Amino acid sequence: MQLFYNPEINDQTAQISFDKTESKHIVKVLRKTTGDTLHITNGKGWLFIAEITMPNINKCMANIISKTQQKKRDFNLHLAVAPTKMNDRYEWFLEKATEIGIERITPIICDHSERKVVKNDRFERILQSAMKQSLSCFMPTLSPPIHFKDFINESFSGDRFIAHCEESDKKSLKQKLKPNQDITILIGPEGDFSSKEIALALKNNFIPVTLGETRLRTETAAIAACHSVAFINE
Repeated sequence: MQLFYNPEINDQTAQISFDKTESKHIVKVLRKTTGDTLHITNGKGWLFIAEITMPNINKCMANIISKTQQKKRDFNLHLAVAPTKMNDRYEWFLEKATEIGIERITPIICDHSERKVVKNDRFERILQSAMKQSLSCFMPTLSPPIHFKDFINESFSGDRFIAHCEESDKKSLKQKLKPNQDITILIGPEGDFSSKEIALALKNNFIPVTLGETRLRTETAAIAACHSVAFINE
């Protein structure tokens, strides 16, 4: 099955048209024609099946013939991860986290961040591609980049953790996780969070945790945290 993404479609939509790029892919690459079916999601949990009525390479048209609302998970995972110096590593994290399952991602700019400019448009495209590839109907929310000191003062629901490398009394994340709980996890940049940032997080009731005995790259730590949450909720 190949999954298409259209954020404008909803449970009231009866007919859908595709842009030139997707129309060409449907008609010329996939060789779909009148009467063939397509699977489409709006990224909000809906799976639509549509029947092609006009296989035009510039504007393919299809009628919605069925729709299904997928069940939402019993927990929400929010990862706040500092952008990496090499952009492709952060993009890898976005792709894999979407495949595993995540509700929200926030790039946080920290004291030790080497990259402070983030192109969310490109990141959005990566999330879309990963969602379609993994056949998920839920698109993660990508929040705008925000400075750590501003982010830490927001409101959070559920459990909250900060993974850092400083020598201190830290528990293993897997020991602290509970199933069916909303979770926010902070992952710092290559140079780790600053002592000031760690103290601020603890002041705001974030629990310090470790992700293992070895020091992990930012993107690896983020994926380890994401998978740990997914595993505990299986």
